Amino acid sequence: MTTELDMAYVQAQFPGLASDWVFFDNAGGAQIAKPALDRMVEFLTLRNVQIGGSYAVSQSAAEALMTGRRAAATLVNAARPEEIVFGPSTTVLMGNLMQAMRRQFQPGDEVIVTMADHESNIGPWMRLQEFGVTIKVWPLNAQTMDLQLADLEPLMTDRTRLVCVTHVSNILGKVHPVADFARFVHDRGARICVDAVAYAPHRLIDVRAWDVDYYVFSLYKAYGPHGALMYGKYDLLAELDGLYHYFYGKDKVTAKLEPGNPSYEAAYATDGILEYLTDLARHHGATGDDRALLEAAFRLITAQEDALTDRLLAWLSGRNDCRIIGEAQNRNSTRVPTIAFKFDGVDSGAVARAMDDHSIAMRFAISIPAAWSNTWVRIGTGASCACRWSITTRWNRWTA
Repeated sequence: MTTELDMAYVQAQFPGLASDWVFFDNAGGAQIAKPALDRMVEFLTLRNVQIGGSYAVSQSAAEALMTGRRAAATLVNAARPEEIVFGPSTTVLMGNLMQAMRRQFQPGDEVIVTMADHESNIGPWMRLQEFGVTIKVWPLNAQTMDLQLADLEPLMTDRTRLVCVTHVSNILGKVHPVADFARFVHDRGARICVDAVAYAPHRLIDVRAWDVDYYVFSLYKAYGPHGALMYGKYDLLAELDGLYHYFYGKDKVTAKLEPGNPSYEAAYATDGILEYLTDLARHHGATGDDRALLEAAFRLITAQEDALTDRLLAWLSGRNDCRIIGEAQNRNSTRVPTIAFKFDGVDSGAVARAMDDHSIAMRFAISIPAAWSNTWVRIGTGASCACRWSITTRWNRWTA
């Protein structure tokens, strides 16, 4: 297969790129691939009824939902489609997971969260404090600027029940070794919940190889519509309390965790995400089953994103008035192209708004989360806001 990504082909798969805007805001939400959009239109046009009926259209709607689950299972390498839970966002799914797990915790039990995570994997667990659960914070290592097991170890006790961690910080862009984290946590009798919102658009997912217990990300950050999915090991999902109708038993996986039903069209669109990625690989000469094609697709995506990341980091590093938040180099593809930076003496909002005039969309942080305050002092930003520029192969008009 060819190793250089055909950007003309990639750009043609995203209808939103027909405008003159260049989207550097993908850390917040990405453009949708045409196959995913086509699935939504098809469902809403031809299958738009409730599942559970005896008639053909209802059965067709149910098949669309199951097709979405199967596609999601393939995307993350789940053992079965019943390990996939759909929801409107990562934030909602994490909150639902906490509610469904709550009765598993006793006063004095411990949950560990990180100070380098997406807030969706912090806030819901903090609410367990009102039930007597102790919340501990796994700190960001001041020297390495990532999460280190040496800093987690002293936090864990025989009362630790759950460790909640990010696969990639949505500020620092650093890829964490979640397989090592899962092994460490499991060896100490706890479970692990991984937030992957900043990882899923950029790298191949393999929940079985990593042995994670729960793994959650948003589809709208990863080529799809506004929706999200959660992977959970089937036996663990079966243990959770139901959030839907009272007559749904604990064995009704995954429906008991999808109150009000998921968005059928968004779930079905997941099959379009899979189609986009596998067709991308085939277009470049790859062969094999869907997982092999996914692996090939992400090799192409990673190579292109690495080139673009290196170009931007080199430019930012070459200035004497700019601070990069996190590592300034992408060593061995361990940094995804979500890059935060701060210009000395310049309001980051003004930088982002100036880019508006050039039809370039980017984001800036208005304030620093409280959990981050010490970290920002350590790295010397000396500022209350920073720009965040996210490069993704699926739309980029630039070439390295």
